[in-house]
Amino acid sequence: MKTYYEVRYAASPEDARSYDTERLRRDFLVENIFREDAVTMVYSMYDRMIVGGAMPKDEELLLEAIDPLKAVHFTDRRELGIYNVGSVPAVITAGGETFELGYKEALYIGRGSRDVKMASKEKGKPALLYFNSTPAHTAYPSRKVTKADAVSVHMGSLEMSNERTINKMLVNQVLPTCQLQMGMTELAPGSVWNTMPAHTHTRRMEAYFYFELPGDQAVCHLMGEPQQTRHIWMHNNEAVISPEWSIHSAAATHNYTFIWGMGGENLDYGDQDVCQITDLR
Repeated sequence: MKTYYEVRYAASPEDARSYDTERLRRDFLVENIFREDAVTMVYSMYDRMIVGGAMPKDEELLLEAIDPLKAVHFTDRRELGIYNVGSVPAVITAGGETFELGYKEALYIGRGSRDVKMASKEKGKPALLYFNSTPAHTAYPSRKVTKADAVSVHMGSLEMSNERTINKMLVNQVLPTCQLQMGMTELAPGSVWNTMPAHTHTRRMEAYFYFELPGDQAVCHLMGEPQQTRHIWMHNNEAVISPEWSIHSAAATHNYTFIWGMGGENLDYGDQDVCQITDLR
């Protein structure tokens, strides 16, 4: 197996105003998340969140402690949330426990759960595992969470092109975490907008992972300060890092599903500073 990683540094909103398309993509877009029999990670200085993916095909993959963590095990000082975004079931072991993860199912792994290993249930047929990780101050039990366990909220309408279901899965209404929160939003056919009206939350950063988007379609992710918006065109199985000062919204050429992950100062999902649509620039 191989582990690939890179470090992304934080930017001030004033500096980001001058970024061209290439710089925006280099600093915020996360491409090539899935590599066969490998683990990939981006270590972000925004709340020190790690955004990554694993694609076990013929091998069992160990979630290694990359050098920036200065730790023996990946979870020595971290918690972790994993989603299976592929059609093949995955088998994950952590801290002596074993979990089977089906499509769109999530797994929370608490601090101190050593030797996190990921494999496909069917050798030769790779599972696709997307994960977020944040620093943790204490240990909570690892737990599998399905959509049946989620706090699900149906929002929007087809007339407004934003009919969607927000599945809050790894959140404190479902299970205890230190600072990591993750969920999955599914857009109905005919709907393309998410997170509009847009918002910021200076107490938390966020990462979005877009999937279930046909290969010949694209999503336009909106970011930046509310009066200095920018955009990044994205494709299936790509993620984007959203600073705490940035909006995070999108419209696409097809409906899609995305996984959101947050880390920061509090666990209040509703802690948002809403931006009125007519005030965006």
